[in-house]
Amino acid sequence: MYLALTYNLVEDYLARRPAYRTEHLALAVAAHERGEMLLAGALDEPPDRALLIWAGPDRAPVERFVAADPYVREGLVRSWAIQPWKVVIGTAAS
Repeated sequence: MYLALTYNLVEDYLARRPAYRTEHLALAVAAHERGEMLLAGALDEPPDRALLIWAGPDRAPVERFVAADPYVREGLVRSWAIQPWKVVIGTAAS
C-alpha cells in the first residue's frame, strides 16, 4: 500500500524552517532508511505544500512521523492529511 502525506504550510514557512530543518530531515532520513518513506519534498512556487510518499501495510509509521515532526509541533504546518495513493502507472502500479 502507498500513502501520500500532504502538508499545508504556513505563509512564513521558509523564514521559520531553518530552526527545525535538521531535526525534520533526520526523521525523514531515518524513515527512508527503514524503507517506509519513498520520496519527500516541498512544492515550490509557491512554497505552500509538501508531499511525502510512503509504502507499508498501514498508516502507523506515517502517523508516528507526523507526531514527531518539529514542523508540525512548531506550527509550520497548518494542516496535514494521509491518503491512500493508488499508483496506476510506473513500476509500483498495482
